[in-house]
Amino acid sequence: MPHPYVLLSAAVSLDGYLDDTGPERLLLSSPADFDRVDEVRASADAILVGAGTIRADNPRLLVNSPERRAARVASGRPEYPLKVTVSGSGELDPAARFWHTGGDKVVYTTDKGGERARALGIAADVVPLGPDLDWRRLLEHLHDVRGVRRLMVEGGGRIHTQLLQQGLADELQLVLAPLFVGDADAPRLFGPGGYQGGRLRLVESRRIEDVVLMRYEPTAPGTGPLASAADHHWLRLACDLAAQCPPSRTAFSVGAVVVAADGTELARGHSREAGDPVVHAEEAALAKLDPADPRLATATVYSSLEPCAHRASRPKPCARLILEAGVRRVVTAWREPDTFVEAADGSGLLASRGVEVVVVPEYEGRAKAPNAHLPG
Repeated sequence: MPHPYVLLSAAVSLDGYLDDTGPERLLLSSPADFDRVDEVRASADAILVGAGTIRADNPRLLVNSPERRAARVASGRPEYPLKVTVSGSGELDPAARFWHTGGDKVVYTTDKGGERARALGIAADVVPLGPDLDWRRLLEHLHDVRGVRRLMVEGGGRIHTQLLQQGLADELQLVLAPLFVGDADAPRLFGPGGYQGGRLRLVESRRIEDVVLMRYEPTAPGTGPLASAADHHWLRLACDLAAQCPPSRTAFSVGAVVVAADGTELARGHSREAGDPVVHAEEAALAKLDPADPRLATATVYSSLEPCAHRASRPKPCARLILEAGVRRVVTAWREPDTFVEAADGSGLLASRGVEVVVVPEYEGRAKAPNAHLPG
């Protein structure tokens, strides 16, 4: 299901701590970086922190710049982003500044936590998610009910850890401060557990006074039937490749990317690439790889349109090429309509041979756009 773009934001010491154990919050960012954070907040539809962060830091989570607030209002948005907190227990401090500043607030909690939170009488929408906290349900509710398209997450470390481990973070903005904490009891940014494999992609590195901002994107594909943030990234690229296809009235415009389990892009292709009037996107991408490449067995193929199960122009349809390559996971945006072949069902063919097929329908519009001129 659709969910917002999730941006994790944090500042840490050189030894990876979010704070020390003193009574006052340790200020890790520089004044210029605090202003940058204010700009990022102004760009967000919602800002999320855990209940532990509210207890420890008592933040207001406001957009401080009057000019930025005015720009939000001028663009038809609320003056302040929606403020969101997560508490499994529902044990919240009604006196915290979080509730008494800014605009609308929402609390995501469990069924039992919802009873406690409502009894506090805080000015917030209380949303129980069931017997346990469920991040995917939370993100879907923010997207579908609250209209949140861009979510900024400011902590704490446990929440950052959970979102990364579940493959739900689209971007990590990490500020490195030039100091050490060295206290084993102090809170750290990331906790132990199973993270997705592979290296993150460094999108930007920037010096801001005496701190360094680093922006990363996850690249390792998901491993099951649920799309990860990296799956969204690669599928967007496949849709962008489809837009590069020479137009045709007798074939779809499709883009495809083959990605190794560690997030390495192995190959990409698009329909009618290099002047070949009948080559398909998956076919073009796979042809660039050594069939004996051991990475194919754990790779994911991203295609803007589901791989074909039937074709007249070549002996082997793309679904068959994927099976012969040994790929066991395919992510696509759009099931093939009956424009040229009735009941094509490439996804069904792949699934019947044990391939995990993940359809991400929120990208269907992007996949259809280069094909808008075709009948039906």
